[in-house]
Amino acid sequence: MGEVRKIRGGALLARALQEKGVEHVFTLSGGFCNPALEGFMECQMKVINCPHEQVAGHFADGHTRITRKPAVCLVGPEGFANAVPAMMEAWGERSPVIFVTGSSTLKRQGSGGFKEIDDVAIAEPLTKYSASITDGDRISEFVDRAYKIAMNGYPGAVHLSLPVDIMFSSFAENSGGEERPFNRTAQLPAKAWPEPARLKLVMDKLAAARRPVLIGGHGVWWSGAEGYLEEAGRKLGIPVFNIPYHQKLLSEECEAYMGLADIHQYHPSKDAFAEADLVLMVGARLDNQMNFGNPPLFPESVDLVCINGSHEEVDFNRAADFTLLSDPGAFLQAVIAFGESAEFTLARDWFNLNRQRRAAWVAKMMTDVDAEVDQPEFAGRIHPLHLAMDVQAAMTDGDWLVIDGGNTHFWSEIAVNLAGFAGRKLGGILHPGTFSLLGVGVSFAISAKNLHQDSNVVLISGDGAFLSGGLSIEAAFQEKRPITVVIDNNGGLDCISQQQERLFKNGMHYATDFRDIPFHKMFEGLGGYGELVTRREDIIPAVRRAMASGKTSCVNVKVKGVISPIVLATTSKRDKASIE
Repeated sequence: MGEVRKIRGGALLARALQEKGVEHVFTLSGGFCNPALEGFMECQMKVINCPHEQVAGHFADGHTRITRKPAVCLVGPEGFANAVPAMMEAWGERSPVIFVTGSSTLKRQGSGGFKEIDDVAIAEPLTKYSASITDGDRISEFVDRAYKIAMNGYPGAVHLSLPVDIMFSSFAENSGGEERPFNRTAQLPAKAWPEPARLKLVMDKLAAARRPVLIGGHGVWWSGAEGYLEEAGRKLGIPVFNIPYHQKLLSEECEAYMGLADIHQYHPSKDAFAEADLVLMVGARLDNQMNFGNPPLFPESVDLVCINGSHEEVDFNRAADFTLLSDPGAFLQAVIAFGESAEFTLARDWFNLNRQRRAAWVAKMMTDVDAEVDQPEFAGRIHPLHLAMDVQAAMTDGDWLVIDGGNTHFWSEIAVNLAGFAGRKLGGILHPGTFSLLGVGVSFAISAKNLHQDSNVVLISGDGAFLSGGLSIEAAFQEKRPITVVIDNNGGLDCISQQQERLFKNGMHYATDFRDIPFHKMFEGLGGYGELVTRREDIIPAVRRAMASGKTSCVNVKVKGVISPIVLATTSKRDKASIE
């Protein structure tokens, strides 16, 4: 009988992840993780070394959001603390990133081991599953468990801690293979199908409705059901809205798409929700973005129905008038089928009214901003909405847009709707999620470029957001993934200073200004391309030159700080500085 071959625990970890189909690992290489890195090298898995653990986490998150397949963020014990913000960002977007910590020795746990930290406890509230692997023979089992938890129900990040003594110790290379499941390759996630009786109740509501709306959320994306959402809206003549803080489910030029379900950033949504008799919210939460389901966003008169793919999300949406446990894709297919039945008799006038309102909103936004910049206080300076519009005008269909910042984010969201209405067909959009975490933009942009190498990827970043995560730009040079970064440079944390000016009794702002930073020169120093822009007419040519350079580039645009509609609306009283 032949001798059983043994390999290190880190190699077992790498093989178990490869067995699940994981192709990309993002890390800041550290000594605690060397056996795993050796394993990834032997498995020929792509490892991208990043300048910081938070950057590695954002890279993994961006990759996972685009592919809808888990990527791995691998960190050491001290690096785990750096990766926590990225874990929080992934958690807010339900992004099934697999975070792995090479942790302090299990043998002396609790005794002050080298770099000992209770990573499992810290990660627990920010993940669907957080566990320490306590036996090397169970590494494959823990990976299998974590992967399935990440992907099933409502997806989300998971965390595994592999103690250094298990990481470096040797175990049989087939450890765990003698137990079920014998096949540990990635399986399709389990999905909830709607209970027929409850589904019929929802369809009865839809049959009776004269002014229904659809609101799509995270669950639609992770279910891969955005095509069904578009088809349901278009075929049945139901206006479709998108929750804020999530990559777009529908292209903005789509006939059924109206805009964000946000009365500040897309004003016609206020009228739509006020007049609606039925709201079908699919794959989303009744959280602060949805005013917890309450007026004035959703009036008491509307019938609010939430459809979610997991019991956890259904339970969270307790405020809904009716809930349905169903995979978003399964529900939307049922809606499409119902629309072809004789029971569905909705006319197109409600749908057409919302399209007309969108057209009127587009015209008014452009007229108002053009009039605003003609005022003496602008003195020829660039409006952030004009910047966001011109950047998209310089792009071509299929290019990717990434947004990062406070007011920069809000103005860019508005610009995306305006440009989409005019026909711009972006390949995809990424931006900060629920927590509005600054500094994710560069990492997300490089992730998009890594997966769409033939497309231009343009990041519009506030200056404060770039200062939060700009160090990650080195990975674009290192990996030869050229992106174009457009800095909305208003000289400070403008979103915060504007809140302060409305909150502080003296009407001033404090501790939010930056010096004049030559961002374009930083890129040139790294070997990239840079331009400074101070006039609006120079934005489009500069962005096109930057994209054509073939280098990682920066267009540093001097912009006037202008309060966005959402910040203006939510800081209208001096005693209210938050956005909730």
